[in-house]
Amino acid sequence: MADEPIEALGGKTPLQVANTPAMDYLARNGKCGTFVTVPQGFHPGSEIANLTVLGYDVAEVFEGRGSLEAASMGIPIEENEMAMRCNIICIENEKIKNHSAGHISNEEATELIKYLQQNITDERIKFFPGVSYRHLLKIKGADKRIKCTPPHDVPGTDYLDVMIQAECEEAELTADMLNALILESQELLSNHPINLKRVAEGKDPANSIWPWSPGYKPSMKTMQELYGFSSGKVISAVDLIRGIGVYAGLEPILVEGATGLYDTNYEGKVQAAIEALKENDFIFLHIEASDEAGHEGDIDLKIKTIEYLDNRVIKPLLDSLSSINDDVAIALLPDHPTPCRIRTHTAQPVPFVIYKPGQQADSVEQFDEEAVKCGAYGELKKDEFIKELIK
Repeated sequence: MADEPIEALGGKTPLQVANTPAMDYLARNGKCGTFVTVPQGFHPGSEIANLTVLGYDVAEVFEGRGSLEAASMGIPIEENEMAMRCNIICIENEKIKNHSAGHISNEEATELIKYLQQNITDERIKFFPGVSYRHLLKIKGADKRIKCTPPHDVPGTDYLDVMIQAECEEAELTADMLNALILESQELLSNHPINLKRVAEGKDPANSIWPWSPGYKPSMKTMQELYGFSSGKVISAVDLIRGIGVYAGLEPILVEGATGLYDTNYEGKVQAAIEALKENDFIFLHIEASDEAGHEGDIDLKIKTIEYLDNRVIKPLLDSLSSINDDVAIALLPDHPTPCRIRTHTAQPVPFVIYKPGQQADSVEQFDEEAVKCGAYGELKKDEFIKELIK
């Protein structure tokens, strides 16, 4: 939900404009600061930022999005396999129109992914359907030393200019295989009945795959091993976040109607978190909607999603604290900014607040990107945030 000043909003950010009394309550009664969630030298992806939020050294543990999402999907990564995130995207006039094929439905996307698997003859290649546009690709014997471009970073770009490149001679066969697979997917998908129907209805077709973020099976200690608490849960609509949770020792809670968009089941997700707090030491509750609004460049929708988060998640969470027979610490933060102007992630530090019952508050009165800079925590890095939360 973090952003940059927007001229149409009088030089304010969506977070500054949105009506957020529950967030502001946390700010007035907690301690604030900024947090560098994307270490220098890393791409500002959700995988990097969320691993950092949980206190991991990404230089040591990160092995690509695909392997993390596979963990959420219950799909093992073997020693000789490379996993990749595989979007299905919309290409129009040879350019990447969007990274999500117009936020295609789960049912449509699953049928297309299964169709690709049935028609790709290379036995080294395996597709696995995920959620909406987010899917998994596994390849046996592949080399991860390839340069891949996340499709949400390059809307409007000629797709041929951002195809996969080998970073060393040994990886050239892998790059060539993946680029051929992209082109083959375009031939297979262009006239599929689902896409013909979508075009007829004025929707974006899902007419290409786009693999990216390669890696092997990661090796991570659990948060229980790192920080000593006994049990934890992760609640998210997104396979990536649930997969990070699995490797971190957090059990996923699946909530019906959780979509990862503005229409997600906010009430169901926060109620699941409230119930889980009664039996567990740590809950990681993730709401994706504001990020997707940023990718769409939709300022009004981003403001709406922030207000939904405040009124439909944070307020009921605060109202429930009296029913939980324990002191509950609450941390609120974005994983990374997704400015509407550029429609992709940046590595700027994010605002955060940590609220603990009975603690001495700092002077911050409202929760936004600028106000928290006067907070007691200053700017945190690496595992400093998680250690402040759990101590």
